[in-house]
Amino acid sequence: MEKKCINIGIAGFGTVATGLTKLILGNSDIIYRRLGKKIKIKSILVKDINKKRDFLPPESVKFTDKIDDIVNDPEIEIVVELIGGTTVAKEVIKKSILAKKHVVTANKAVLAEYGSELFQLAKLQNTALYFEASVGGGIPIIQTLKENLSGNKIISLIGILNGTANFILSKMSQEKLPFEQALKIAQDKGYAEADPTLDIEGIDAAHKLIILIMLAYGKNYPLDKLTIEGISNTDPYDIKMAEEFGYTIKLIAKAKDKGGNLEAGVYPVLIPKKHILAKVDGPFNAILIEGNGVGPIMLYGQGAGGLPTGSAVLSDIMSIIRSSSYNNTGFYSDQIEEASILEDKYTSCCHYFRFQVEDRPGVLAILAGIMGERNISIAQVVQRQEKKGKYVPVVFLTHRAQIKNIKDAIEEIDKLSFVMPGTKHYRILN
Repeated sequence: MEKKCINIGIAGFGTVATGLTKLILGNSDIIYRRLGKKIKIKSILVKDINKKRDFLPPESVKFTDKIDDIVNDPEIEIVVELIGGTTVAKEVIKKSILAKKHVVTANKAVLAEYGSELFQLAKLQNTALYFEASVGGGIPIIQTLKENLSGNKIISLIGILNGTANFILSKMSQEKLPFEQALKIAQDKGYAEADPTLDIEGIDAAHKLIILIMLAYGKNYPLDKLTIEGISNTDPYDIKMAEEFGYTIKLIAKAKDKGGNLEAGVYPVLIPKKHILAKVDGPFNAILIEGNGVGPIMLYGQGAGGLPTGSAVLSDIMSIIRSSSYNNTGFYSDQIEEASILEDKYTSCCHYFRFQVEDRPGVLAILAGIMGERNISIAQVVQRQEKKGKYVPVVFLTHRAQIKNIKDAIEEIDKLSFVMPGTKHYRILN
């Protein structure tokens, strides 16, 4: 007789798990109509059973602090890992797969670091390892790449993958706030953690980009080989100057196929104001994908939050229940090959520089000469006569130039006696 109820176990009971539980309980009718089955939460793994919680599931749901109570329970068919981190989370996922249970996770960090290993293990055990909620919260980017665009060669993907960083940059731009003040507002609103390092230094976005590369290209791009730059050094002056040139500054995650080699990285860039991603403000995420068949498409929505992310987790649970075969990565083999990487120093784009220099004759000619020696062609120069001290700002916009030449030029210029060290540099999206 066909089962009419599917038991699941949840590891963790934070914001996302709470949102998932509310959706399962509140949307039980629509879930049954779509599946012909009920989803029942049997057990929830937590660190502290006695902790007071704002929301509790029905009394029939058992709380436990022992991993084995979930992974070894023969009645539980799907384990949902929502703990976060990479230590206990990996243990839960691995033990569940070995116990031939299907797994749903929202954990981008564990997949970015151990995804290749875990996908191979799931393939051997013929179990599902689904992860829609790991990138973009409620945005259906994983399923889009795995299924809807599976017949396309992905030319490029570029996105705003961290809502915290985007909120901070939006505040700095719209309200002319310094970074520290914008960060404090993000923390007060619950968009940023007490320790915001993962968000503001680009690490969270990098974890997500590694997963998207895996799905789009079927390649493993090691995190330690990915160029990662954050926004903590972003200065309101540069945001102001970017606006005068017709740009806005965004933290971008980007991957592009360059003749079989992958160009990828996370960094703040100047985006033309007319570009569609320039219009993505606040804590929202957006991903622009270009396929050789479909052309450019964009997915946009809330990148975090209990209900949006819980919605993505629930969609994975329902997909597993519907399916009889499990295509975890969208490729026939879940053994992910190593990516052929185009080193960042050989990538090229246009650039923004801001130097702080002594206001004296011949300075611009020397700076331009150093750049010219490294094949850096100047597009625009602006020098402001701001009498606030010994130094004045000089802003250069360049034509396309290799990162290697850019870094060499900055290194030499910062050593000049009339230049204040700490040149500001941003890539320009083009």
